[in-house]
Amino acid sequence: MDDRIERLETRFMAAEDLLDELNRTVWRQQQEIDALRQIVQRLEGQLRSAHAGVQASRPEDEIPPHW
Repeated sequence: MDDRIERLETRFMAAEDLLDELNRTVWRQQQEIDALRQIVQRLEGQLRSAHAGVQASRPEDEIPPHW
């Protein structure tokens, strides 16, 4: 009986260690996701600004100088 309890305790400790490692991995991945979201938001803003600038100065909308 003692041997069985000892094996269960050992398996439980291994499961706890694995759970801790998985929690750390999930936390790191969430940090990376948050950082990537910020980058995407910044790039979206830059793209909108660049697109607005292009829309404002489209060459085909300008009257040629000889008119």
